[in-house]
Amino acid sequence: MSEKLSTTTRDRLVTAVAELMRVQGYSAITVKQITAASGAPMGSLYHHFPAGKSAIAAEALRTSGAAYIQLIPLLLDAHDDLREAVPAAFAAAAETIEQGGWMNMCPVATVAGEVADSTPEIRDVAGEVMKSWIDEGAEYLVRRGLAGEDARELMIAIICALEGAFVLSRTLRSTEPLLAAGKAMGARVSEIVGSKI
Repeated sequence: MSEKLSTTTRDRLVTAVAELMRVQGYSAITVKQITAASGAPMGSLYHHFPAGKSAIAAEALRTSGAAYIQLIPLLLDAHDDLREAVPAAFAAAAETIEQGGWMNMCPVATVAGEVADSTPEIRDVAGEVMKSWIDEGAEYLVRRGLAGEDARELMIAIICALEGAFVLSRTLRSTEPLLAAGKAMGARVSEIVGSKI
């Protein structure tokens, strides 16, 4: 088996698990579902991930987390003023979740809430990913002109508001929670930016 094929199979396994976790969490996933969703034979699963489901889940969380943090500059760079950028990012998320049929937006948060007390090794990986979101997001906000302490506090608040709004929006089948959270975060950005002017 070539290295390229090996990498492709591994990537398919990781992508399949990320999608399965986004839809149904961690505990409900079976190895049979993983192989069916990835199109990979059972032997390939254990070749690439000898520890099985938990090892693929950890890699899927890390990969998803790295992809999701890239949305920060993608969404915010389009606006010169953070007071406009942050609510616009929440509005974009509202549009995406509605157009996607109220799909769960984030496998990391889905799994983190599910396994917080039951699967410590997966909880630790979810925590590692969320810490990276805070750190990388705060660094981005510093580059946009915020002081380090303000940037970190704001990034934590944005993540909390976004993940909570995703849950409410999915449950209520409404964009209102995301739009309200964006408005609240925009007001907080205005307070921070206004105190520096």
